[in-house]
Amino acid sequence: MIKTALQTLLTQAVEDDKLHGSLKCNEVLSRYTTWRIGGEAECFYQPESEADLQMIFKLLPQATPIVWIGLGSNLLVRDGGVKGLIIYTNGVLNSLQIDCDNDDSQSCFITAQAGVACAIFARKSAHKNINGAEFLSGIPGTIGGALAMNAGAFGGETWRHVETVKMINQVGEIICRTVDEFDVSYRAVDQRGRNEWFISANFKFPQDEQGLLASKEKIKQLLKKRAETQPTKQANAGSVFKNPEGDFAARLIESCELKGFSINDAQVSPKHANFIINKAKARAIDVETLIVKIQETVFAKHQIKLQTEVKVIGEKKAEYER
Repeated sequence: MIKTALQTLLTQAVEDDKLHGSLKCNEVLSRYTTWRIGGEAECFYQPESEADLQMIFKLLPQATPIVWIGLGSNLLVRDGGVKGLIIYTNGVLNSLQIDCDNDDSQSCFITAQAGVACAIFARKSAHKNINGAEFLSGIPGTIGGALAMNAGAFGGETWRHVETVKMINQVGEIICRTVDEFDVSYRAVDQRGRNEWFISANFKFPQDEQGLLASKEKIKQLLKKRAETQPTKQANAGSVFKNPEGDFAARLIESCELKGFSINDAQVSPKHANFIINKAKARAIDVETLIVKIQETVFAKHQIKLQTEVKVIGEKKAEYER
């Protein structure tokens, strides 16, 4: 197969020892998404370190499309694949530092890189007698993704605890920013026109004397509730739609009798109506068509346009456009 200009550039950089991470060309992305759906990535790179990440950004042509993938939840990759560069942080950029021995005896400060799994963040926080991070155990993604969308679960939200963040821009510059430089809302974080990505964040949480036992019990109960109410054992990407103000997407979908409704192997979960599961061999086009069906049906009955929470990337296959 003939390499693209970007593939040639990055392959040469690896051969010249300028890059030290793992580069793959034409990598199938269904292997890296929780929906188990997705076409090929033109370039797929797992950086060795923050410095390695800076180097690849410095090498990239300015117009290169860039997408970050952590655990691959909350993401639908179209069947035609993704042009440009995928940055894959699962297993790397996963430093987690907890400081409870500071001048503020009531608080702990946590510095986490983008590749830290939210569940690990919650568990390690609990072991340090930290209160308030338990909700992260219910988010099947990484801190980078949680920062990008203000992820939440069980009443908790990521940005309520953020103090500062470290960003990288498209030329590899590292910038530290404060919370007031962003517009944060329900499941959305507006960078005010900047084109940057999260590489780490500093969080502040209260320390609780009840500590480990209380946090472990809360995490246990939250995970039990998640297993009872969500299709955790089936391929899914998490909640598909944002909850409209004063209501729940799942209630609206269920009221339209769409629970269990399928388009090929993409199905509205019979367990939770705000989840779409891949029963076996669902394609992205099946999921997208089902999303539109849900939106149209709910709007026809309730005059409410459900907004998607999942991020859709890539291109449709050419035959879908015919």
